[in-house]
Amino acid sequence: MFVAIKLTTVKVWFFCILSAIIFFVLSFSVISYRYPLKYLDIIEKAAAADNIDPALVCAVIHAESKFAEEALSQKGASGLMQITEGTADWMAGQMGMPDYSYARIFEPSLNITIGCGYLEWLMDRYQNADLAVAAYNAGCGNVDKWLAEPRYSSDGKTLGLIPFRETRDYVNRVKFNKWIYDIILRFRNLK
Repeated sequence: MFVAIKLTTVKVWFFCILSAIIFFVLSFSVISYRYPLKYLDIIEKAAAADNIDPALVCAVIHAESKFAEEALSQKGASGLMQITEGTADWMAGQMGMPDYSYARIFEPSLNITIGCGYLEWLMDRYQNADLAVAAYNAGCGNVDKWLAEPRYSSDGKTLGLIPFRETRDYVNRVKFNKWIYDIILRFRNLK
């Protein structure tokens, strides 16, 4: 009887471990499908050059285009990181890109390089990832205006409330995406 109980316990433990492994593999497959990871070599290179977390870059790309390199918004933002012509032209000038042309904005390397440069500029300006992401979505003018309003910012450096629902949802989406991409990138580095 003791042997039968011990064997049953082993079977239960084996079943639990096997179930956990299957659940993990299926979950990771679903996450990998829903959160693609394309152009990682370009992202890591551009992020390193601009001292930005690659998971943040992936999170912004996912929020902006879901990694669709030909994405085009109604407002004229283009490519993976949804960059407008004015922003791209200005950033290319700031970054000293002599061979830049907005006609090439759909090229992943150019789009990600300019997008990372802009994210770095926003991070330097605001010293806060949430504000940088909010400005990426709503523009610096809006973020500066919100920071000057005591009903939105108690200290002029952080936002207690983002008044635009679209931007508030965008910041939360990027934060969630970043959490997922942190996990994906950590798992990738374990291989």
